Amino acid sequence: MSTEYRNFLELSYEELEELNLRAKEQRRNRVAADVIQEERLKYLADTPGIKAVTVLFSDLEGRLHMLDYDKKFLVKSYDNLTFDGSSIRGFTAQRESDLRLALDWSAFYWAPADVFGSGKVLVFGEIIDKNGGHYSGDMRGVLKDFANLQFDKNGYTLNAANEIEGFLFDGIDAERTFHQTGKFEYVNQGGYYHSLPGDPLREFIDTTAEVQRAMGFENEKDHPEVAPSQFEINYSYGDVVAAADQIQLYKLICRQVATQMGMTASFLPKPVTGVNGSGMHTNVSISKGGKNLFWDPKGEEKTSKLGWSFVDKILTHGNDVCLLLNASVNAYRRLDPHFEAPNQIKASAVDRGSMIRIPIGNSKSARVEVRSVGPDANPYMVLYSIFKTGLDGQTSKIKNLRQAERYLPDNIYTALENFRGAQWTDELLGSDVKERYAELKQASADRCPRLLGTVVKASEVQFHHDVYNQLLWGQF
Repeated sequence: MSTEYRNFLELSYEELEELNLRAKEQRRNRVAADVIQEERLKYLADTPGIKAVTVLFSDLEGRLHMLDYDKKFLVKSYDNLTFDGSSIRGFTAQRESDLRLALDWSAFYWAPADVFGSGKVLVFGEIIDKNGGHYSGDMRGVLKDFANLQFDKNGYTLNAANEIEGFLFDGIDAERTFHQTGKFEYVNQGGYYHSLPGDPLREFIDTTAEVQRAMGFENEKDHPEVAPSQFEINYSYGDVVAAADQIQLYKLICRQVATQMGMTASFLPKPVTGVNGSGMHTNVSISKGGKNLFWDPKGEEKTSKLGWSFVDKILTHGNDVCLLLNASVNAYRRLDPHFEAPNQIKASAVDRGSMIRIPIGNSKSARVEVRSVGPDANPYMVLYSIFKTGLDGQTSKIKNLRQAERYLPDNIYTALENFRGAQWTDELLGSDVKERYAELKQASADRCPRLLGTVVKASEVQFHHDVYNQLLWGQF
C-alpha cells in the first residue's frame, strides 16, 4: 500500500534514545505521577504524527498482552479504559469479567518505527479492580505497591538487573510448529563469545542491541552464549518495576527482530537437550539514600548482615517459591547438574551450581544473584517473590543453611506440591491468586509426560504459556 499520503511519527535512533533516557531519569527520580501524566498527555495532544498508543500489560503467567488505542480517543478517555478480564488466563471469571486499565505514564517508551511501526508510542498499563485498587492477579501492580511501601516505610529502593539468555532458531513461529516438526534448527554452530561478523546470530544480536539502546536500556555487553545459536544481551540496573518492564520489552524486541529476519527468538529454558539451557540470572540489591545496603567491606564476602539475611531467607523458602521462578514443565530440564545448573539450594561466591551466588563487587555493584530463574517466568512475580521473601520471609534453623545438601525439584509436579503446601506462598500471593496460578501450572503439567526423559516432547512446547493459543490448547 502506498505511503505517499501518510505523515506518521518516525524518529532517528539517536532521538529515540534521548527521549527514552529522559523519561527513564524522571522515573528514577520519582517525579510526581500527576506531573508526568500532564506532560505525556500534552505531548500526545501536541504531536500530530502519533496515530496510536500501544498499552502493554501481563497476565498471571507473565505473557505480554498489547492493545492499541487511537491517540485522540485515549487523550479524552485515558481514565475510563475497560477490558474483558475473563479472556485473560488467570484473571477474572466470566461472571465478573470487566476490569479497568489505568496507565502508568512514567513507563512510557518511544519505539523505533522500523520495528514497532510508525506513529506509535508504548506505555505500560495497570489493572484496576472494581474497588479502585491494583487487581490482585496483576503482578506488576503487586510489585509496584510492594516497592512503594518499602520506599515509604524504610527508604529502600529495590534494584534489579537480569541476564536473559535465549536461543535463535531458523524459521518464524518455530515454537508454534514444534509439535509438527519435532525439532529446532540452529542458525549458528559457534559457542561462547564466538560468532563471525555478518552471520545470522551476530546480525540478530547487533540489531536487537541497537533497538534496546534506542529505547533507553543503557546496554553493557552482548555476546553468543555457550550453546549453539544462544545469545545474551546485558543492560544496566534499574529500579525493580522498571527492571521487570525491561524484561518484557527485551523479549518482545528479540521476538520482533527475529521474526523480521525470518527466525524465532525462543525463551524456553531447555529447548534442546544435550546443550546448556537458558537462564535469567536475577541480580538484586537494596539501596537507601544512594548507599548500597548489601555492601560491607568488612563483612563475609564483603556482604552486609542485611545482604546475608536476605540470602538466608531465600534459601529457607527455596522450594516454596521454585514454581514461581521455574514456571513451566520445560524449566525443570534446565535444572540438570550436568550443565552448570543452579539446582543446589546453597549460596556461594564461586560455585555456579548454587541457587544463589555472591558476585565480586564494590560499594556500587555489590549484589545477590539468584541463578535458578528460568527466562519464561513472570518477571514481576519473580522480582516480587525474591524481594518479598528476602525481606519478610523466615530464616530456617537448618544447620549450615548456606551449604546444606538440599536441592530444587527436578520436575514440575514436586514443585507444585511444594508450592501448594507452603504457608509462605499463601502470605506471598494470597490464597485466591495462589490457587489460580497453581491451577494454570497443573493444567500444563497434566498435558505433558510426568517423566521428562531425554527428548523434548511436543507437548511441553505446544502447551507452554509463551506459545499458547486456543487452537493449540484445543488439540489436547
